[in-house]
Amino acid sequence: MNHYETVFILNPVLSESQIKETVKKFEDYLVSKGAEMIWKENWGLKKLAYTIQKKKTGFYHLFDYKVAGELVAPFELEFRRDDSVMRYLTVRLDKHAEAWAEKRRERNKQSKN
Repeated sequence: MNHYETVFILNPVLSESQIKETVKKFEDYLVSKGAEMIWKENWGLKKLAYTIQKKKTGFYHLFDYKVAGELVAPFELEFRRDDSVMRYLTVRLDKHAEAWAEKRRERNKQSKN
C-alpha cells in the first residue's frame, strides 16, 4: 500500500450539507476499496488563483490515506464524474513527504486543542 494525499476543490455554490455529503461519498469510496484513512482536513472556502468554471472561490478538502496504487485511477474517475468537484490533485508521498505530513498533522492537532 502506498501513501497518498488528494486535495480537491468543491464548487462554492454548494450548501453545507451538500459539501459534507460529497466529502463523505469520496471517503466512503476509499474505505470501501480497502484504503486506510489517515487524516482528512477541511480547509474551507478559499480564493482561487484563477477562475475555474467562472468561479473565483472554492471549498478545499484534503485526504491523507494509504491504498494500493491501482485504486488511484478509479478514485480520480469518481472526481471527474462528480459535477461538484472543480479540481483535484493526487500525489504519492515518499518518506520525506510522509515525515512532513506527520508534522503538519501534529501541528494541526495541537492548534485545534
